[in-house]
Amino acid sequence: MKILFIGLVWPEPQSSAAGWRILQLVEAFTQIGEVHFACAAAKSRYSFPLAERGIKEHAIVLNDASFDAFVEGLQPDIVVFDRFMVEEQYGWRVAEKCPKALRILDTEDLHFLRLAREQSFKRKTELDLHTYVAKRELASILRSDISLMISKYEILLLKEQFLIPEEKLFYIPFQEKRLEDDILAHLPAFEERQHLVFIGNFMHEPNFRTVEILKREIWPRLSKVLTKAELHIYGAYAGAKVMQLHNPKQRFHVKGRAEKARDTLAQYRVLVAPIPFGAGAKGKFVDAMAVGTPSVTTPIGAEDMSIDNLWSGFVAEDYETMVQRCVQLYSDKEIWLEKQRQGIKLFNQTVADDSFTKALVCLCRQRVEDLADYRKKYFLGEILLLQQLNATKYMSLWIEEKNKREHIE
Repeated sequence: MKILFIGLVWPEPQSSAAGWRILQLVEAFTQIGEVHFACAAAKSRYSFPLAERGIKEHAIVLNDASFDAFVEGLQPDIVVFDRFMVEEQYGWRVAEKCPKALRILDTEDLHFLRLAREQSFKRKTELDLHTYVAKRELASILRSDISLMISKYEILLLKEQFLIPEEKLFYIPFQEKRLEDDILAHLPAFEERQHLVFIGNFMHEPNFRTVEILKREIWPRLSKVLTKAELHIYGAYAGAKVMQLHNPKQRFHVKGRAEKARDTLAQYRVLVAPIPFGAGAKGKFVDAMAVGTPSVTTPIGAEDMSIDNLWSGFVAEDYETMVQRCVQLYSDKEIWLEKQRQGIKLFNQTVADDSFTKALVCLCRQRVEDLADYRKKYFLGEILLLQQLNATKYMSLWIEEKNKREHIE
């Protein structure tokens, strides 16, 4: 079979968890057939060399009929859309030119949930999920044959609050290799580590807000107790508003991009992440657990990543408690070792399970075979595709026509 991924951007696994996640999915689909990756965005120096993994790369143009010719010529059996915005832009074109292709939406996380939490945090108001973005994203989920979910919490939300059929949702967490039993023997010991760390892509608003909280609320209190420790901030795309927080006199260091996140995290004693809003699973904690670095975070930070309250560190609901927990982890070797072991256990129980990938491969093969009957069962998706929130379709066509006229002129 042929599988076509349509990316919002070219994957950058060293820049963000989203880039890492989609690369894992791309590699999973190589078990089904020939994988193609198409994207309208420009590549950066950090874009992953997909061709080296046997993935065929295609540059496409947004709002342009050239995509229609491309996808019609390719005739993929499966098309995976990288986030709902991409499904809005290309889904109707795929449906028209390749009506028998299985359409899969990779949600990454629920954007409407993350944005609603952001608005609630900024405005100090009650959480309101019934937004314009929610309508768009839910419509995209209903139009798609399968939606890939990284969070069981988000699946429950879609099922219970928005009545999305469970059969249209597939849970697949980050997929990692199991950590060996002797992994701790190969990692830096408690005494070999120093300082505290935070890491996150700064194109992602929750990460910038987290650094603000660290600067204004957490570190001023924590630095008075841990008088020799420093706080180091890492992250791709750290712009001026991030770099201006750098202050060596306060032992608050903004370091910028970490070329190898896990190697970097392994040098630190504690990951501190007072994440105020967001959604989905957080790749930074997977990285930290993999290298034995305990963490302190908020309930939203740990959402859907713990089992029976097991966590590689502590989950704190207020700033004062977070400071206290950081001091405990940083200063008490026995507590630190216990939380480190919990992190290794949690990693192996959650993300080191290839059964999810195997199940996805089986499901896709099955859906391709029974697609016509499946779509009759969930006919609402076909209705939404017919209407396609027509503004999206005709706005795209209008932009296409406008671009043609400008080119002629």
